Order: sequence, then C-alpha cells, then structure tokens
Amino acid sequence: MSDAEWAVVRDVMPIPGWLEGRGGRPEGYCHRQLVDAVRYLVAGGIAWRAVPADFPAWDRVYAFFRRWRDKGLVAEFHDRLRDRVRRAAGRDTEPTAGIIDSQSVKGAASVPAASRGFDGGKKVNGRYLEPVLRCPSCR
Repeated sequence: MSDAEWAVVRDVMPIPGWLEGRGGRPEGYCHRQLVDAVRYLVAGGIAWRAVPADFPAWDRVYAFFRRWRDKGLVAEFHDRLRDRVRRAAGRDTEPTAGIIDSQSVKGAASVPAASRGFDGGKKVNGRYLEPVLRCPSCR
C-alpha cells in the first residue's frame, strides 16, 4: 500500500482502547500490515490460512478483518478509495448510473415449462438467470 493510500485509510482506523485510556492490552500488530495482508489475500484470491510469513499470523489478520467488517470499516475503506479514484479521473464521486445484466441459458427439454421462457433480445428459448447489478465505478 502506498503512503498516499495509507493516508486515506488511516483516518478511518479505530483507535485502540489502551491509547484512549480505556484499558486493555496494547496491540502487537501494525494496522498497516494487517490492511496489506487483507489486500494481498483479496488480490490473490487465496485462503486465509495461506497468508505468507511476511504478514502477521492468518488468525490474527482474520480477527482484525472480522472486527473491521462488523464495524463497517471495510465498506468505508472501499468508498473512500473509490471516491479518490473517481476524482482523479475527473468524475463525480458518486456513480449516477448502474447496469443491470441478466443471462438467458438454453434449456433442455427436461427443464419444466414454469421456469422456461423466450428472450427476444437474445433469441433464446430457455431459462432465465437472476439479474446482476453492476456499478460502473466498481468494475
């Protein structure tokens, strides 16, 4: 993570209780390392237990990730970084449009008539799959 990215995320990070005088044990892990570990896992699509030895232990990384997710920080990180990328591209920070996409699949004769139909746009007689909402800025 670059220093500029860390500066954006750092403001959102929770302050440990022991620093605010609420007691508790000092944390033994750097939050920046934990964020880097989570980003590494997401980018590589690997399992939690496959965290390289350069990062803290996988169970500690997962525990912090769960805590951040439950407090809504993961969504906050995403939103802040998305806003920054959109501003750099000269766009409004909030997306103004979305794309709804669906998929129609040809169905075999054994597919029940209740779940079959005709997609006139794709000229397919078959089964309809649920639509997927795609935000243009989140691709």
